[in-house]
Amino acid sequence: METPVADRTIHPSEAGLQANGSQANEPYFYYFAYGSCMCPVDLKRSLGENMHPYVIGHATLSNYRLGFFQRSQLRNCGVLDIVKDKRSSVEGVLYRLPLRLSDRLDEREKGYRHETIEVVSQGRCYSNVRTYTVIEKLTEEHAPNDWYFNVVLRGAVTCGLPEQYCWQLFSHMHQLQQTEANQSFATLRSA
Repeated sequence: METPVADRTIHPSEAGLQANGSQANEPYFYYFAYGSCMCPVDLKRSLGENMHPYVIGHATLSNYRLGFFQRSQLRNCGVLDIVKDKRSSVEGVLYRLPLRLSDRLDEREKGYRHETIEVVSQGRCYSNVRTYTVIEKLTEEHAPNDWYFNVVLRGAVTCGLPEQYCWQLFSHMHQLQQTEANQSFATLRSA
């Protein structure tokens, strides 16, 4: 259940009739996205309907950090994961999704499992929030490809994540790409 931390404006997806026409009393779940699903346009590709009405907004998950601890066969690159870390936090996007989309989201997140977390969005604490974590984590990070890099940043910027966090995310992904490129070049030179 939600625990109010401070008063806030009601988001359209929490009002009586949602912007896409479905009833607000339709069964729903909260979902925290921190990777490519932060981008409502990319999430629409998998779930089959406009995601913008379901965006509550920027949210913060405490005691976790980001890492690229899975290599996606579909995308042929490293993809984001979260790992527990008491000294860190992860910024992302909080959605209020209709329960009817749950199976499609699970399908999109193959290789990940549900984790129930608590996030803060717009001064309000949300508990019993679903997110996904990699089941079989790799021991080292793998770089994202350019497509994944861009869709993650597009989602972060579109949904209003703090500018400093967007720059940190950009820097981390760019560093991973540079490291991987340098390792590939070194391998080619030694062959």
